[in-house]
Amino acid sequence: MINTLLTRVPPDQLGDWRGAYDTMQGLTGDATFVEVFAQAPELLQFVMGQFYMPLFFGGRVEQRYKQLVRLKLSLEHGCRTCNKQNVPGALAAGITQAQVDAMDAYEAGPFTEAEKAVIAYADQVKMTNHQGHMTPELLARLRAHFSEPEILELGVVMAVISGMAKLSFVLELVEREPTCPFNPDVVA
Repeated sequence: MINTLLTRVPPDQLGDWRGAYDTMQGLTGDATFVEVFAQAPELLQFVMGQFYMPLFFGGRVEQRYKQLVRLKLSLEHGCRTCNKQNVPGALAAGITQAQVDAMDAYEAGPFTEAEKAVIAYADQVKMTNHQGHMTPELLARLRAHFSEPEILELGVVMAVISGMAKLSFVLELVEREPTCPFNPDVVA
């Protein structure tokens, strides 16, 4: 069990959020995020109902690209809880296991040019890239496959995911991979 300092709402008191709890528990073995955020249902509604459902699972951009950048970010950020749900999500969206395995070397991996462009975009947005920058070359790669509103949508998706990951690390709501660069037990 994840050791957060925040109060958890017991599963039998989650009401409308019991389904989200059960889903997360089934995918990751831990639903601390839902248990804690259920204290403020309007915030949980924002994350689940106003971000994930209409924008991440809806919107302009094809689902596979959003799953691809979400997976790239969770792998880079070292969120074990996220990876436990993002790998199955990516596979369900048509990303292959070979692609998942090649994420670190994506430019030489089994990806289309559009997929390489969105992963390169994620490399610029990831939290560990303090110098992230949209170069003319990257923008040209993205424009070859996406409209500017789609490029913006991908950026917003990655910004919300990265921000929620950082908050989840700070509040101890998720399990970290041993390689997580945001580990408070490791002195820089």
